[in-house]
Amino acid sequence: MSREAWVLVVLAAVVAVATLVGAVLLAIRVVRTRRMLGTLGAGGKVAFYGALIYTILPVDLLPDPIYLDDMGVLAGALFYLGRLAAKHRAAQRVTRDAPATPLPAAPPRRP
Repeated sequence: MSREAWVLVVLAAVVAVATLVGAVLLAIRVVRTRRMLGTLGAGGKVAFYGALIYTILPVDLLPDPIYLDDMGVLAGALFYLGRLAAKHRAAQRVTRDAPATPLPAAPPRRP
């Protein structure tokens, strides 16, 4: 092989490894958000499991040496789960900081 062909092969291998590492790192971040699934509702569970299943299954929009579609799905799931978690934290802050409503006064007793 010529020198130019080797350069292209090495460059393609570096790009493939970089995208694989990126996809693995995104998958790890998605798995770490699993502990919040109980509080995020059904939408969070669908985003989490859907992203993982799409990444693991061999059926892809792009051939598997190109992990850009997997990375896009994982990044989208992380973005969505992050927004859900932020909304959940804000709702918890509001309920925690809200003043306690006083109990209604008991009706006066008749003698």
